[in-house]
Amino acid sequence: MSFSMPMNGSTAMSLNWDETDAAVVGAPATPLPPPAQAPALAPVNAADKRVLNGQTDINQLAPFKYPWAWEYFLNANKNHWTPLDINMAQDIHDYRHALSPAERHVYENVLAYLTTADILAMRNIGLAVMEKMSAPELQIYQARQVYEEALHTWTYQHCIETLGLDQAEIYNRYRVVPAIHAKIRIANARLASILQPGLDLRDPAVLTDFVMAYLFFAAVFEGCWFFNGFSPIFALQRRGLMKGTAEQLQYIMRDEVLHSGFGIRVVRQILQEESLTLDPDALAAMWQQAEAAEVAYAEYLLPQPILGYSAELHVAQFRYIANRRAHQLRIPEPFADAVEALPWLDEQANLRKEKNFFETRVTEYQAGAGLRWE
Repeated sequence: MSFSMPMNGSTAMSLNWDETDAAVVGAPATPLPPPAQAPALAPVNAADKRVLNGQTDINQLAPFKYPWAWEYFLNANKNHWTPLDINMAQDIHDYRHALSPAERHVYENVLAYLTTADILAMRNIGLAVMEKMSAPELQIYQARQVYEEALHTWTYQHCIETLGLDQAEIYNRYRVVPAIHAKIRIANARLASILQPGLDLRDPAVLTDFVMAYLFFAAVFEGCWFFNGFSPIFALQRRGLMKGTAEQLQYIMRDEVLHSGFGIRVVRQILQEESLTLDPDALAAMWQQAEAAEVAYAEYLLPQPILGYSAELHVAQFRYIANRRAHQLRIPEPFADAVEALPWLDEQANLRKEKNFFETRVTEYQAGAGLRWE
């Protein structure tokens, strides 16, 4: 049998097909015998699930042992958005005509830090953490988290493109600015220790290292550095400046609150299931390192105050949020004298999502079956 296939609209390729060719590509000449019937398996008992080192079927979602993890997934989907939903026209005007040089310095360096930080967060969950989870209800929220970190990176890129900033210069600041690089270097070191697959998490030393890395990303990286890191932009928003960027960061902040809360909840569950106690000295050293990096970053970001915001306020709020994360983890608070310096910051995450995107977005809306797949 032969037939011709058109190639590139004009040229035809002739194919000759016979039984010999079928054998070459794997078609059986004779019917295969039916496979041996596999023995029935015992049903999954939810009580047997574990966060790590579980032996139940990782492919079976329910019954849940961790219903709170499924609730995180459902809540995450309530905060669905893209950067194209937000009108950035006023930001273009503000950046070019309303911001002072000091305020442009703040704005650009917040973006410079965040562009790299969210890629790191995505790699931490997607490559280092998810594959070690042994309950699917945990993995399914973390899959959503990976998507959200990619969405956040798109958001920063959208802001950079919209304002016409020099992409190479902005993206390379995390490498050439010591105060930004220090935070990325600390996170990279934590990630590198758990990135490889196949870690023996039954080894107490390996398990402790994994938990400390996960705790760092949940409580410090996302719970403090991210949560506090948006506040300089919110300070501009409170004065009517860069409101489009700030609105996007509000949606990101809501995601990050869930990311941090979920990670902290998972860490607590691991500590309980594995009867693990963390070294107080190691925890204290982690907080001290995080604070030192945040102080250097704040001093670079705000060598002089901008209206309504300063390096001192930034660092004071970091310490206050660090105590909150430690309280959630049920470990000692690291900064005994910390006070809330920015009482308005929580409002950014707690505002209800009431904006009508159909009235504010600047691109044509397509949904569901209206999308063109090409």
